[in-house]
Amino acid sequence: MEFEEYVSARGQELVRLGFTVSGDYQRAEDLAQIALMQAFRKWRKVRAADDPHHYVRRILVNEYLSMTRRRSFSEAPTADLDVRRTVPDHATDIANSDDLWRALSTLSARERVVLVLRYYQDLDDQTIADVLGIKPSSVRATASRALAALRKARESNVTMRG
Repeated sequence: MEFEEYVSARGQELVRLGFTVSGDYQRAEDLAQIALMQAFRKWRKVRAADDPHHYVRRILVNEYLSMTRRRSFSEAPTADLDVRRTVPDHATDIANSDDLWRALSTLSARERVVLVLRYYQDLDDQTIADVLGIKPSSVRATASRALAALRKARESNVTMRG
């Protein structure tokens, strides 16, 4: 597969993954672009991998996790500018829920990535572990903590509304 074919086939999927983990469409585009740039530089190695998409997805996730550690990550667009674009995808519709975004924003970057890869990308624990460079048991523990935090956030939200 040539690089251009890969981008045509998987480019929008990378943007959706970036959007789902970051919650910001511009950041999602940046993450996808960075991942594709890095993949392009090493395309012979990427193409030779067992699963090139897994390789590029890992680049995107690692870039997102690195980005969250940088000081500039805390920058947010002003509330007056709502330039969110819609991506025709069922997962995006679900992810746009304000309650879900608020709850996901309380999670650590790693917890959020684990849940996104598990529930939006439908990856198994071993694949998630490979993407993050951790053990499958760490994936399960992280997912368990994240789901408990989401349940707690949901309960407090229901209590406040009720």
